[in-house]
Amino acid sequence: MWYGIIVTLAIATAVFITCYRGKAHGISADKVIDFLIICVPMGLVGARLYYVLFNLNAFKDAPAQIFNIRAGGLAIHGALIFGLLTAVILCRLWRVGTLNAFDLAAPSLAIAQAIGRWGNYMNQEAHGGPTDLPWAIVVDGVKVHPTFLYESLWCLLLFFILISIDRRRKFDGQIFLIYCMMYSFERFFVEQLRTDSLILFGMFKQAQVLSCIVFVVCVPVYFWLKRRARFSDRLFY
Repeated sequence: MWYGIIVTLAIATAVFITCYRGKAHGISADKVIDFLIICVPMGLVGARLYYVLFNLNAFKDAPAQIFNIRAGGLAIHGALIFGLLTAVILCRLWRVGTLNAFDLAAPSLAIAQAIGRWGNYMNQEAHGGPTDLPWAIVVDGVKVHPTFLYESLWCLLLFFILISIDRRRKFDGQIFLIYCMMYSFERFFVEQLRTDSLILFGMFKQAQVLSCIVFVVCVPVYFWLKRRARFSDRLFY
């Protein structure tokens, strides 16, 4: 139950911050709520579906358990993919600038992750392997890496960095791409410590593979958008 409370707090905080910052991006609080009413449920669906797809063997004898999210099994990458794809569709339908909307959402995603990760602590999950470090936590009598804490602190730092950069944003998409690159960078290394990773092709940690892909794609896109913005400024100077 604590996990549900923490996730609800994370979503509520993200909603409040996004509504508060919406005016600076030309998006009203009402429109922000419209987005979230649809994107948040789709994100939850994506989080569960992503987890199930990488654990089909666990559900083949009990398919009804696919819908039992109270037993655990949500993947943040699935939530992000489904939530963002839904947002893209809504932006097209409602004629809202997609990259601008993503820039608005990025800091809120980071703070929601920073808060939500504490649900892992309550469930004693998403931890790393054994360690003797002084900040280790004890799970089943073993001292382990608190990987949830590493990610929570990184996302909290990322939130403040994104808010700071957003005040002097140079082009649409800048904040969102920085979020993608910095989160992927952190997740790649923290995932190496985790003991409950989803596995791809029986040998690769899928979170690490996806983090590499996102980072490699976002870096050139970032500099392309930055260059395009500079060219546009010179053109209309």
